[in-house]
Amino acid sequence: RRSHARAEMHSYSVRVNNVLSFAVSVWMVLCAMATASDFFHKADPVVSVKLAKVERFLRVGRNDEAHLAFEIDADLTSVFSWNTKQLFVWLAAEYATPKYVESSVSVWDRIVESKEEAHLVLPFVRNKYKLVDNGAGLRGNVVNLTMGWQIMPRVGLLRKGNVTFPAAFTLPEEYPEPPQPQQRRTGVYAHPR
Repeated sequence: RRSHARAEMHSYSVRVNNVLSFAVSVWMVLCAMATASDFFHKADPVVSVKLAKVERFLRVGRNDEAHLAFEIDADLTSVFSWNTKQLFVWLAAEYATPKYVESSVSVWDRIVESKEEAHLVLPFVRNKYKLVDNGAGLRGNVVNLTMGWQIMPRVGLLRKGNVTFPAAFTLPEEYPEPPQPQQRRTGVYAHPR
């Protein structure tokens, strides 16, 4: 009877299970140490964002719509650590209207995959996404710009940071272009003649 119990304790499946359990335990400890080491990393990004130009400002249907261009100089190299896989960087326009106390619209974004790409010098970059207000709340409104970034690590928790530029610009009081009718979105586009 004793020899049978001893044989089960030292079978190949028990040995493989012990080795794999130990390896996974060591891997989890190393991941926890990597995550903890990121909390000691101090980042000091230098960010400057300015409005370069309001390219178009018009009313489409019931909504205000602005097409903007920005001047971006953001040195995010200090945000990278040995555990950083990539950064997701975005620019948001924030404003208030009588209907909504706080509105935030993402107008531009980029994925930065290495420390070498992390110094963004963009003297004239157009918004990737239109600034659209659900109503007529953009005319004469003061807009704050916030550049934010989300740090995506190889191992560990997602972290983020941002810099806000209050009262970055004020949109015009009047539309420079006449109001446009709301276009019906049918998915079928006519060819220009």
